[in-house]
Amino acid sequence: MPIDIPQQLAVFKRGADELIVEAELVAKLQRGKPLRIKEGFDPTRPDLHLGHTVQFNKLRQLQDLGHHVIFLIGDFTGMIGDPTGRNVTRPPLSREELEANAKTYTDQAFLILDRDRTEVAFNAQWLSALGADGMIRLAARYTVARMLERDDFAKRYASGQPIAVHEFLYPLAQGYDSVALRADVELGGTDQKFNLLVGRELQRHYGQEPQCILTLPLLEGLDGVSKMSKSLDNYVGITEAPGEMFGKLMSISDPLMWRYYELLSFRPLDEIAQLKRECDDGRNPRDAKVQLAQEIVARFHSRQAAEDALSGFEAQFRDHVTPENMPEITLHNGGQGLALPQLCKQAGLTASTSEAMRLIEQRGLKIDGAVVVDKSLVVPAGGTFVVQAGKRKFARVTIT
Repeated sequence: MPIDIPQQLAVFKRGADELIVEAELVAKLQRGKPLRIKEGFDPTRPDLHLGHTVQFNKLRQLQDLGHHVIFLIGDFTGMIGDPTGRNVTRPPLSREELEANAKTYTDQAFLILDRDRTEVAFNAQWLSALGADGMIRLAARYTVARMLERDDFAKRYASGQPIAVHEFLYPLAQGYDSVALRADVELGGTDQKFNLLVGRELQRHYGQEPQCILTLPLLEGLDGVSKMSKSLDNYVGITEAPGEMFGKLMSISDPLMWRYYELLSFRPLDEIAQLKRECDDGRNPRDAKVQLAQEIVARFHSRQAAEDALSGFEAQFRDHVTPENMPEITLHNGGQGLALPQLCKQAGLTASTSEAMRLIEQRGLKIDGAVVVDKSLVVPAGGTFVVQAGKRKFARVTIT
């Protein structure tokens, strides 16, 4: 490999939570051959957000070192459903749903990974081929006691929550992926550590050198508290419009900004450290946030899109200009007016009527630029109104 081992280790460990086992990884690197580095993704949802890209970013960094990256799509394990972090059994998806989601995952993953240097694999290829007898032999490699060492299984068992037998198969199936692919290294979130360790154990059983494990943190969402999640509406989708993406990133807190720099930026660490020192010495943190937002928007769109997003953001929030490009929404209500909270929900400006009510209480909801204070306001039919929910969401709404 052209890059020396200490430099490679620095890339492996940047932003990582844990490396198991570093001495083993050094020994693998000393052989001077590209390592087979895998990470699996169950296509349980159709779209990716920035939280998912923490792993893709690391894969790309290791790809740029010259290693062989395997982007594994769990079209078989997705039918089982990953029990990680669950207090109830996850409902399985159909093969049709998984195949549709896998197509979207692949398209979006190559916004980060180099398509020409990435091996795409599907684990149904070998897991389906195992058959019933092969799955039984695989299950014989692990005990129920070992499975119950896993934190989420242990909690469910202790509290009397049911654990379906097929859920025990998930860590074994994921571990067998490492056997089938002869992985040297496997990446995963911190919540995947148990599954990754099963892979090491199974490789030993099958006479292979055990893989090293690199766990990566779970990225906090825009609220800075919970992990990024669509269900919590604290996410930044990688296919969102440039202006929406830019505005969301500008909304994060200053401390969270440095966390995002560490896990999402491709800037050298010394540059990020220098930028942080400048902010600590009095430079406006907003400058650093703009640079981060532009870098991420440019990655998923273009440099020009990032420049346009900045211009639009400054016009909207510094000069208080209503954005020209906003959704045009027509709501049909039988000629009747529509209560404002219901309008916000139907127009997609808020996730619920209760969220709209909270915005009114916080003076964060406007119609045609005027702050709304009346929760019982009914917007009349036959007109078109610019509705603003919070700082970033606008829509031109017509009620017919």
